[in-house]
Amino acid sequence: MENITELVRRRRSVRTYDGREVNEDDLKKLALFMEKIENPFGIPVSFKFLDGKKHALSCPVVSGADLYVGAKVPRMPHVEEAFGYSFEMFVLYAWSIGIGTVWIGGTMDRSAFERAMALEQNEMMPCISPLGYPAGKRSIRENMMRKAIRADSRNSFETIFFDSTFDVPLTMEKAGRLAEPLEMVRLAPSAANKQPWRVVLDKNGVHFYLKRSKGFASEAAGDMQKVDLGIALCHFALAAKENAINICFDMNDPGIETEAGMEYIASYLVL
Repeated sequence: MENITELVRRRRSVRTYDGREVNEDDLKKLALFMEKIENPFGIPVSFKFLDGKKHALSCPVVSGADLYVGAKVPRMPHVEEAFGYSFEMFVLYAWSIGIGTVWIGGTMDRSAFERAMALEQNEMMPCISPLGYPAGKRSIRENMMRKAIRADSRNSFETIFFDSTFDVPLTMEKAGRLAEPLEMVRLAPSAANKQPWRVVLDKNGVHFYLKRSKGFASEAAGDMQKVDLGIALCHFALAAKENAINICFDMNDPGIETEAGMEYIASYLVL
């Protein structure tokens, strides 16, 4: 992929497509890439292209695209985070070759998509995405949706990143060489743009927490905000690698005191 920091800054959700079918060359690139995707949780994520016309798939917030990509995972601990990490890898690569996507977890005919994915009882499919070439202009509906969730807004650096404890906000200056990977976390997409990640930087590395909002978990789709944390972990890891920062994935709770409703997810130790 191209420079990850530029890719993250340029990438946007696309709900309005120009109607062209994705060409064979681009489909081959996407298929080859999805076969190589891994995540630090070691949980397999199985991707599949879905023909909207063949399977009678519908998504009321999308126009101009009949091709979708779905992914399914086995039901097990940390599966949502693994899904978020892997699916975001695909989303970023798709954008790098000019293919638009948008994370969709609710506004779709879920049962139809699950049938098209041949979902088994012990599997789940948190999200899908249309695939296509972005239209030159967004639809009125898309503009209204983006405005409603303040899609182009993000929390400030100091409100989501912390220095050793949750009592001390972290500044970009104090973050030093980790400032850019953390900024990529800040810019990550999330369900309803809730940005549920909170990150503590200490002498050992960076520790990711989920600050939960109600209404983002279900039996069928899983915990969408844990999917969001997987996206955040993906952004951090890719940006750290690009900046030649040696990191190691870790899931040992560092024991940092948190407020109610906050859950430890994972860490990247800085070596």
